[in-house]
Amino acid sequence: MSVTSESVKEAVNPAKGSSNWRTRTYIMGAILGLLLGLLSAYLFVRASEEDLTDAPKKIRTGDMMKMSLAVAALVRQIAEMGGK
Repeated sequence: MSVTSESVKEAVNPAKGSSNWRTRTYIMGAILGLLLGLLSAYLFVRASEEDLTDAPKKIRTGDMMKMSLAVAALVRQIAEMGGK
């Protein structure tokens, strides 16, 4: 296995190398997003069923705003990790 200058450049700065790492990152992000969404939905339904009502209570606007801000903060932190 020989080390070429191109392989060293790609190891140091993958953004200038092949786009294979991008594809893996997108797939991993999609899978993690899907799993997190399914887990969230499962926990929401389970909590609603434990409340012993026919349907879940309406989600208040304030609660959705809090959730949106928390998700935005998480996305921002993830984006900042990519810049380091």
